[in-house]
Amino acid sequence: MSNLLFCQNVHPLPICPNENCQMSLQELFDRVIMLSRYVYKLSTDMFIEIDKQYAHDREFLAKAINDCPTSSLATPEDKEQAQQVPPEVLLNLIISLVHSWNDPLFQLITEVDGIHEAPDAILSRAKEIEAQNKRLLEGIERILGQVYPEAKGNAIYSVWSQLPSLQGVDEESRDLALYNKIRCLRRDSHKVDNYLKLLRCRIVHNNNC
Repeated sequence: MSNLLFCQNVHPLPICPNENCQMSLQELFDRVIMLSRYVYKLSTDMFIEIDKQYAHDREFLAKAINDCPTSSLATPEDKEQAQQVPPEVLLNLIISLVHSWNDPLFQLITEVDGIHEAPDAILSRAKEIEAQNKRLLEGIERILGQVYPEAKGNAIYSVWSQLPSLQGVDEESRDLALYNKIRCLRRDSHKVDNYLKLLRCRIVHNNNC
Protein backbone atom coordinates (compact mmCIF):
# COMPACT_ATOMS: atom_id res chain seq x y z
CA MET A 1 0.00 0.00 0.00
CA SER A 2 2.82 2.41 0.81
CA ASN A 3 4.28 1.97 -2.71
CA LEU A 4 0.92 2.81 -4.25
CA LEU A 5 0.57 5.87 -2.01
CA PHE A 6 4.09 6.99 -2.88
CA CYS A 7 3.52 6.73 -6.62
CA GLN A 8 0.13 8.41 -6.63
CA ASN A 9 1.31 11.30 -4.43
CA VAL A 10 -1.55 10.77 -1.99
CA HIS A 11 -1.24 12.28 1.48
CA PRO A 12 -0.02 9.75 4.06
CA LEU A 13 -2.24 8.60 6.88
CA PRO A 14 -2.21 10.79 9.99
CA ILE A 15 0.12 9.65 12.76
CA CYS A 16 -2.67 9.64 15.34
CA PRO A 17 -6.14 9.51 13.77
CA ASN A 18 -8.76 11.12 16.01
CA GLU A 19 -6.08 11.60 18.70
CA ASN A 20 -6.02 7.82 19.10
CA CYS A 21 -2.44 6.57 19.35
CA GLN A 22 -3.23 3.10 20.63
CA MET A 23 -1.46 1.35 17.76
CA SER A 24 1.25 -1.25 17.51
CA LEU A 25 4.87 -0.24 17.14
CA GLN A 26 4.90 -1.79 13.67
CA GLU A 27 1.95 0.33 12.56
CA LEU A 28 3.50 3.45 14.04
CA PHE A 29 6.75 2.77 12.18
CA ASP A 30 4.86 2.07 8.96
CA ARG A 31 3.02 5.38 9.16
CA VAL A 32 6.16 7.35 9.97
CA ILE A 33 8.10 5.71 7.12
CA MET A 34 5.22 6.35 4.73
CA LEU A 35 5.36 9.98 5.76
CA SER A 36 9.14 10.17 5.41
CA ARG A 37 8.93 8.77 1.89
CA TYR A 38 6.33 11.38 1.05
CA VAL A 39 8.55 14.19 2.33
CA TYR A 40 11.48 12.81 0.36
CA LYS A 41 9.38 12.64 -2.80
CA LEU A 42 8.21 16.24 -2.35
CA SER A 43 11.76 17.48 -1.77
CA THR A 44 13.01 15.55 -4.80
CA ASP A 45 10.26 17.00 -6.99
CA MET A 46 11.10 20.47 -5.71
CA PHE A 47 14.81 19.98 -6.41
CA ILE A 48 14.11 18.71 -9.93
CA GLU A 49 11.96 21.78 -10.55
CA ILE A 50 14.67 24.26 -9.53
CA ASP A 51 17.48 22.22 -11.09
CA LYS A 52 15.83 22.63 -14.50
CA GLN A 53 16.75 26.29 -14.39
CA TYR A 54 20.47 25.71 -13.76
CA ALA A 55 21.29 22.22 -15.08
CA HIS A 56 23.20 23.65 -18.05
CA ASP A 57 24.83 26.52 -16.18
CA ARG A 58 28.15 25.00 -15.15
CA GLU A 59 29.41 28.28 -13.73
CA PHE A 60 26.38 28.55 -11.44
CA LEU A 61 26.65 24.91 -10.30
CA ALA A 62 30.36 25.33 -9.61
CA LYS A 63 29.54 28.12 -7.16
CA ALA A 64 26.89 26.12 -5.33
CA ILE A 65 28.13 25.30 -1.84
CA ASN A 66 27.37 22.30 0.31
CA ASP A 67 26.81 23.99 3.67
CA CYS A 68 23.49 22.69 4.93
CA PRO A 69 21.32 23.65 7.94
CA THR A 70 22.36 20.36 9.52
CA SER A 71 26.07 20.39 8.58
CA SER A 72 27.03 20.63 12.26
CA LEU A 73 25.30 17.30 12.98
CA ALA A 74 27.48 14.23 12.56
CA THR A 75 25.31 11.79 10.61
CA PRO A 76 26.09 8.28 9.29
CA GLU A 77 26.83 8.38 5.57
CA ASP A 78 25.76 4.84 4.73
CA LYS A 79 23.94 1.79 6.07
CA GLU A 80 27.08 0.27 7.56
CA GLN A 81 27.83 3.40 9.59
CA ALA A 82 24.18 3.72 10.70
CA GLN A 83 24.17 0.13 11.95
CA GLN A 84 26.98 1.01 14.35
CA VAL A 85 24.83 3.66 16.06
CA PRO A 86 22.63 2.50 19.00
CA PRO A 87 18.93 2.67 18.01
CA GLU A 88 18.01 5.21 20.69
CA VAL A 89 20.88 7.47 19.59
CA LEU A 90 19.90 7.15 15.92
CA LEU A 91 16.29 8.02 16.77
CA ASN A 92 17.43 11.17 18.56
CA LEU A 93 19.65 12.01 15.60
CA ILE A 94 16.66 11.70 13.26
CA ILE A 95 14.69 14.00 15.56
CA SER A 96 17.59 16.46 15.40
CA LEU A 97 17.62 16.36 11.59
CA VAL A 98 13.87 16.86 11.24
CA HIS A 99 13.62 19.54 13.95
CA SER A 100 16.59 21.48 12.59
CA TRP A 101 14.68 22.12 9.35
CA ASN A 102 11.87 24.06 11.05
CA ASP A 103 13.42 27.52 10.66
CA PRO A 104 15.02 26.93 7.24
CA LEU A 105 11.68 25.67 5.86
CA PHE A 106 9.86 28.72 7.19
CA GLN A 107 12.47 30.96 5.60
CA LEU A 108 12.39 28.98 2.36
CA ILE A 109 8.66 29.55 2.04
CA THR A 110 9.03 33.26 2.81
CA GLU A 111 11.81 33.74 0.28
CA VAL A 112 10.20 31.73 -2.53
CA ASP A 113 6.94 33.58 -1.99
CA GLY A 114 8.81 36.84 -2.56
CA ILE A 115 10.39 35.74 -5.85
CA HIS A 116 7.89 36.46 -8.59
CA GLU A 117 9.60 34.27 -11.19
CA ALA A 118 9.80 31.23 -8.89
CA PRO A 119 7.62 28.32 -10.10
CA ASP A 120 4.40 27.88 -8.15
CA ALA A 121 5.25 24.18 -7.78
CA ILE A 122 8.24 25.00 -5.59
CA LEU A 123 6.20 27.16 -3.22
CA SER A 124 3.35 24.66 -2.92
CA ARG A 125 5.72 21.80 -2.23
CA ALA A 126 7.69 23.83 0.30
CA LYS A 127 4.48 24.59 2.21
CA GLU A 128 3.46 20.93 2.12
CA ILE A 129 6.88 19.80 3.34
CA GLU A 130 6.74 22.27 6.24
CA ALA A 131 3.38 20.84 7.33
CA GLN A 132 4.41 17.20 6.91
CA ASN A 133 7.76 17.79 8.60
CA LYS A 134 5.92 18.68 11.81
CA ARG A 135 3.84 15.49 11.58
CA LEU A 136 6.97 13.46 10.93
CA LEU A 137 8.63 14.93 14.02
CA GLU A 138 5.58 14.04 16.11
CA GLY A 139 5.64 10.45 14.90
CA ILE A 140 9.36 9.90 15.52
CA GLU A 141 9.08 11.39 19.02
CA ARG A 142 6.22 8.98 19.76
CA ILE A 143 8.35 6.03 18.66
CA LEU A 144 11.23 7.18 20.87
CA GLY A 145 8.88 7.69 23.82
CA GLN A 146 7.37 4.24 23.35
CA VAL A 147 10.59 2.27 22.89
CA TYR A 148 13.25 4.33 24.71
CA PRO A 149 11.46 6.75 27.06
CA GLU A 150 14.66 7.25 29.06
CA ALA A 151 16.35 8.68 25.94
CA LYS A 152 13.79 11.44 25.34
CA GLY A 153 15.23 14.93 25.37
CA ASN A 154 18.67 13.87 24.17
CA ALA A 155 18.32 15.31 20.67
CA ILE A 156 20.70 18.07 19.60
CA TYR A 157 19.16 20.83 17.54
CA SER A 158 21.27 22.50 14.91
CA VAL A 159 21.06 26.28 14.44
CA TRP A 160 22.03 27.28 10.92
CA SER A 161 24.27 30.31 10.84
CA GLN A 162 23.20 31.24 7.32
CA LEU A 163 19.68 32.46 8.04
CA PRO A 164 19.77 36.13 7.05
CA SER A 165 17.06 37.30 4.66
CA LEU A 166 17.80 36.91 0.97
CA GLN A 167 15.94 40.14 0.25
CA GLY A 168 18.24 42.88 -0.96
CA VAL A 169 21.10 40.60 -2.06
CA ASP A 170 22.07 40.24 -5.69
CA GLU A 171 20.07 37.81 -7.82
CA GLU A 172 22.83 35.22 -8.22
CA SER A 173 23.50 35.04 -4.46
CA ARG A 174 19.79 34.67 -3.81
CA ASP A 175 19.43 31.91 -6.40
CA LEU A 176 22.51 30.07 -5.11
CA ALA A 177 21.21 30.14 -1.54
CA LEU A 178 17.79 28.90 -2.63
CA TYR A 179 19.27 26.14 -4.79
CA ASN A 180 21.57 24.98 -2.01
CA LYS A 181 18.82 24.94 0.60
CA ILE A 182 16.55 22.79 -1.56
CA ARG A 183 19.42 20.43 -2.39
CA CYS A 184 20.21 20.07 1.32
CA LEU A 185 16.58 19.39 2.15
CA ARG A 186 16.47 16.58 -0.39
CA ARG A 187 19.68 15.08 0.98
CA ASP A 188 18.50 15.16 4.59
CA SER A 189 15.02 13.82 3.84
CA HIS A 190 16.65 10.89 2.04
CA LYS A 191 18.83 10.20 5.08
CA VAL A 192 15.83 10.31 7.42
CA ASP A 193 13.91 7.87 5.23
CA ASN A 194 16.83 5.42 5.10
CA TYR A 195 17.52 5.65 8.84
CA LEU A 196 13.88 4.96 9.69
CA LYS A 197 13.77 1.89 7.44
CA LEU A 198 16.90 0.56 9.10
CA LEU A 199 15.47 1.18 12.57
CA ARG A 200 12.23 -0.63 11.69
CA CYS A 201 14.33 -3.67 10.81
CA ARG A 202 16.39 -3.41 13.99
CA ILE A 203 13.62 -2.58 16.47
CA VAL A 204 10.46 -4.19 15.09
CA HIS A 205 11.88 -7.17 13.19
CA ASN A 206 15.10 -7.76 15.17
CA ASN A 207 17.25 -7.22 12.06
CA ASN A 208 15.20 -9.80 10.12
CA CYS A 209 14.54 -7.72 7.00
